[in-house]
Amino acid sequence: MLEYHHPMSKPMPAIFFGHGTPMNAITPNAYTEAWRAIGREIPRPRAIVSVSAHWYRPGVAVTAMERPPTIHDFGGFPRELHEFQYPVPGDPALARRVQELLAPVPVALDRDWGLDHGTWSVLCHVYPNADIPVIELAMDETRQPEFPF
Repeated sequence: MLEYHHPMSKPMPAIFFGHGTPMNAITPNAYTEAWRAIGREIPRPRAIVSVSAHWYRPGVAVTAMERPPTIHDFGGFPRELHEFQYPVPGDPALARRVQELLAPVPVALDRDWGLDHGTWSVLCHVYPNADIPVIELAMDETRQPEFPF
């Protein structure tokens, strides 16, 4: 778990969201209503760091662009889902801070990946205004499950 907070503020909760089918992004149901309730009930974050199992690559990386693209990393779903966009801002400064906090583990600053559906299909309900900066942290496929984050 990665916690970063301003010295004058309280730490935010770390939340695990299992996104289920990507169709949850565009289909209201009990899950999406619960996600919206969480967004209304917890304090508004300044930014979000999302660890996605869909970004599974050799080495650790973090998205570091001003406008991360919405990645549609799936197939066989309706056009409406493939056209869905979650245009949140990124936060390159936070990406660099994550890089510093995870040292000595090398963390690449990635400017190509964006946000995959493991992140945006949930956050589009938690924060539907897409106005909170989001960065995504990749999982290192070369590490054992005991890797410390």
